[in-house]
Amino acid sequence: MIIKKVKDYMSTPVNVIERNEPIQRARNLMFKYSIGRLPVMDNGKLVGIVTKYDITNRISQAAPEWRRRPIDKVPIQVVMTEKPITIFPDATMPQAAELMIENDISGLPVEKDGEIVGVITSRDMVRHFSEQDISSTVQELMSKNILNVHRHHTIGHVLEEMNVQGISRALVYEDNRTPVGIVTRSGLTFSDIMGPKDDMETKNIKMTRKESTAGRKQNRYVRQMPFVAEDVMTSPILSLTPETNAVEASKTLAEKHIIGMPVVKDNDVVGYFSADEIIAEIGRWK
Repeated sequence: MIIKKVKDYMSTPVNVIERNEPIQRARNLMFKYSIGRLPVMDNGKLVGIVTKYDITNRISQAAPEWRRRPIDKVPIQVVMTEKPITIFPDATMPQAAELMIENDISGLPVEKDGEIVGVITSRDMVRHFSEQDISSTVQELMSKNILNVHRHHTIGHVLEEMNVQGISRALVYEDNRTPVGIVTRSGLTFSDIMGPKDDMETKNIKMTRKESTAGRKQNRYVRQMPFVAEDVMTSPILSLTPETNAVEASKTLAEKHIIGMPVVKDNDVVGYFSADEIIAEIGRWK
């Protein structure tokens, strides 16, 4: 295997946000540049980091006076993680992976001489792994921790289950054993279901009367319903077999710009192979 340094894979230049800027701006920057985290600055000094996880979860945990405000009025400092862990450009990729694992994070600001010069993320780890020459299979590295939800489960329920199990994706099922889609935390952050207070929006369902004698259907009323898994899921989903070479699988993740895929054997989902498993493997390299 080839051990490289953080500076070989880090993203640069770095998009940052000031601590007093609104959450809405952070979300817009993440969407525009397809990124999952932003270093938070205060007069040129790193004071925090905000991620997609923070945006989808922490506003609901904030003090009541913040929860009542639209997200274009809530400053980043309310939801950011203070004193973020950083890494040096000359650190190795396994050292970065170890830091991510130990602190349960998926990205690190890269700091040199007091300045943020880059960001290293789970996607960079996938790219690094995809360039290796190792024989491990998906089955050897995959996780068996799988969250299954029904397509009619509300987004609130899906998020709650993600938080309980500590994972960032859920496979969506109908009434059989084959998944029909996948919901990810990233997808929730960038979807239209988040309301102005970052609460879950509702959708309008038109309820109709039976046909009248003239043969016309008349709208009876409009009912508000919560968004459910099928409203935001990605479908169809790509899958892997347990025998697939792990490096080849990581190349697919990198090429498709996705974080993970379910592992299927005999039409049953038996695991999940993602950036998390790749980071754990890289962290074991010395």
